[in-house]
Amino acid sequence: MIYPERIEEKIGFSGVRTEISARCHCEGSRTRCEEMAFLADFNAIRTALTAVNEMLSANHSDETVPLEGVSDIDRNLAVIKIPGTFLEIKDLVRVRRMLDCFGAVATFLHRHKTDGRTPYPVLTDIAEELSYIPPSLGMLIDHAIDTTSGLVKDNASPTLAEIRSRLRGMSGRVNSILRRVLSSAISQGWLEPDTTPAVRDGRLVIPVPPMNKRKIQGIVHDESASGKTLFIEPAEVVEANNLTRELQLEEHREIIRILTSIADQLRPHIQEMQTGASIIYHLDFINAKAHYADAVGGTMPNLHDSAEMEWYHACHPVLKLSLERHNREIVPIDIRLDKNERILVISGPNAGGKSVCLKTVGTLQYMLQCGILPPVYDNSHFGVFKDMFVDIGDDQSFEDDLSTYSSHLRSMKFMLQRGRKGSLFLIDEMGSGTEPQIGGALARAILEQMNAKEMWGIVTTHYQILKQFAEDTPGLINGSMLYDRHLMQPMFKLSIGNPGSSFAVEIARKIGLPSEIISAAEDIVGKEYVNLDNYLLDITRDKRYWENKRTAIRQKEKKLEQMLAQYSEDAEQLRSKRRDIIEEARAEARKILDSSNAAIERTIADIKQANAERERTLEARRKLKEERLALEKDARNHRDNNAILSKAPKKKKGNSEPKPSGQTIAKSEIVIGTNVKLDGAGTVGTVLEISGKNAIVAFGNLKTNVKLDRLTATNAQPKSNAKSTVSMQTIDSGYERQLNFKQEIDLRGMRADEAIQAVTYFIDDAIRFSIARVRILHGTGTGALRQAVRALLSTTPGIESFHDEDVRFGGAGITVVNLK
Repeated sequence: MIYPERIEEKIGFSGVRTEISARCHCEGSRTRCEEMAFLADFNAIRTALTAVNEMLSANHSDETVPLEGVSDIDRNLAVIKIPGTFLEIKDLVRVRRMLDCFGAVATFLHRHKTDGRTPYPVLTDIAEELSYIPPSLGMLIDHAIDTTSGLVKDNASPTLAEIRSRLRGMSGRVNSILRRVLSSAISQGWLEPDTTPAVRDGRLVIPVPPMNKRKIQGIVHDESASGKTLFIEPAEVVEANNLTRELQLEEHREIIRILTSIADQLRPHIQEMQTGASIIYHLDFINAKAHYADAVGGTMPNLHDSAEMEWYHACHPVLKLSLERHNREIVPIDIRLDKNERILVISGPNAGGKSVCLKTVGTLQYMLQCGILPPVYDNSHFGVFKDMFVDIGDDQSFEDDLSTYSSHLRSMKFMLQRGRKGSLFLIDEMGSGTEPQIGGALARAILEQMNAKEMWGIVTTHYQILKQFAEDTPGLINGSMLYDRHLMQPMFKLSIGNPGSSFAVEIARKIGLPSEIISAAEDIVGKEYVNLDNYLLDITRDKRYWENKRTAIRQKEKKLEQMLAQYSEDAEQLRSKRRDIIEEARAEARKILDSSNAAIERTIADIKQANAERERTLEARRKLKEERLALEKDARNHRDNNAILSKAPKKKKGNSEPKPSGQTIAKSEIVIGTNVKLDGAGTVGTVLEISGKNAIVAFGNLKTNVKLDRLTATNAQPKSNAKSTVSMQTIDSGYERQLNFKQEIDLRGMRADEAIQAVTYFIDDAIRFSIARVRILHGTGTGALRQAVRALLSTTPGIESFHDEDVRFGGAGITVVNLK
């Protein structure tokens, strides 16, 4: 139950209804907005709110509910219920668009349903019957009507196609005759050169000056408003125009037959289409409520099936929109009532916001129980009240012989008679309008009865007796609207727990009332009353101080929590970086290990070339494997640090070439029989033959052709006690490698370290096989690989020069190396 009938105007809800109605797209949804009423059923309220919240979620998603083309078709469907009737083409197009809307909404909701679950369960239930409307109805209209142009298609029927074909032919014939008549009349000077045909009563005519009307044979159909032009149908086209008119009438009859046929086929499905239209009107109304909630900041609160009121950041929606239009912000309120403190008595200065607070509570509770999302924070709690009684404003009436006070008393009587547990009442300036002492006493007695009935409510007052009653009575609690004593202006903030002062003396001083009048008033009421008012001011001031302190503490706690979260995040990042550094160190260690393996492999190759014993080669490989296993084991034992790097071989500074064992002599002294060493190797060989700049040198049983400048004479003796020689398989392998050697290497896609190792082997083989010129493909890219390769070439002995390839064959992407 609600009281009075004009409750929506009193609390300001009428503005909410107007805003929602303006967001509806058709008369059907606006009718539902007008029929929206206060609900007391918990399940109905929850369903209505959930539907709006689902629509709001859809509006904020990538795909909204497709409600385009919403229009009213109830009257159109009612017209064709009678057999033999039909719809005009524009009305049929409207019906077609609604059929499109039926299918689009049904498809949208079905598409979002997966394994029986959907983010829009209430909307899906509302629109369930849309899927029962056959899609063939839209196809029936599409076959005959072009919805874009709003015309009947030529192929709607064979008869219509034939009639229109004849019309087009007749139109061409008429136009040809008219052109001939016009040309003749213009050539004889009867008509102006720019004269063009016109249409009167559906017939083509020629505008002729009155002076020449006798010169053109035909029928006069009309004249201009000035009388200076006559519209004559030439005799030559009368018959053709008659035939055209007959065809147009036939066309019209055929179109009516087609439209009647469509209506006959739609008639059996009128009930289904009316049901679908009602669903679309309902969805459009829900969509309007969702858009309004978006505009005012409405959210889905926590809902309870009993009286409950715990609101945070509550705003009156009408006032909020009004202030936003003037670039001002509303001051929200927080309010909390429970079963132990059900009635709030608000006091405070005039124009301090008491009435606005009362209307805000009334409007938001009314919105909720009408299925509209209220503008509060989503952690708010709303209950459902069985009744809502309001006494705001003046209801005095000459007709009913009611004064201001008697109208208030009549409202109080109604509330006491109909009020019950779970009823909500809102009373502004309770007890006012009569002598303050008796008015306050009656107000207290009424409040006592309401409290005994366990009713919930909010009242505003200036009476001290009601403030004292709320302070001493269980079930009631005081509240006040805050006032800034320094700026002498209201703050529009609600504070619950202490009564407020009316600030009458302070406001009088601000206005500029003489001080002697203010002093006289204080003497009249007595010091006790003034002191009491001052005590209230002190309480309000102290409360505000401690609230500010509490706010500051909360802010500091929040800042500490943020700092702690930031430190935790930084610590986790450091741990992550530490793991990354360790992994990089391990990768570097593996890289160095691989490099060491390559160096050892080269040593083994030199041993083979030096005709070393098989046992020594196997021994070297065994030691290599042991060293490799030892390094890998050490790496596993040091997973949490990069100590493995300390075990990795480091590049020596200065000349890294091995020092020859034994004393060397000048290269110019090399003759046949001289013991020599190959640059970069430690094996001693003997010169067997010298031919120009080349020499044949025997390293054990292996003979090779080497350039003289790569040999260094030494006093060391070749090892003669080797009991075994290199196997024929090893020799054959060397020959095969020389035969398969390619004078070009492709480094593209390699890392710098991989490329350096590959180039080192490649140049060694080229020198060993006495190749004069080789090519290195490194590509252009960033130039890093090219630079690394050329840095290696510049320090490698045995290289005469290197340069870019000819631009026709690769240019800077290839380095050509000339060997000595």
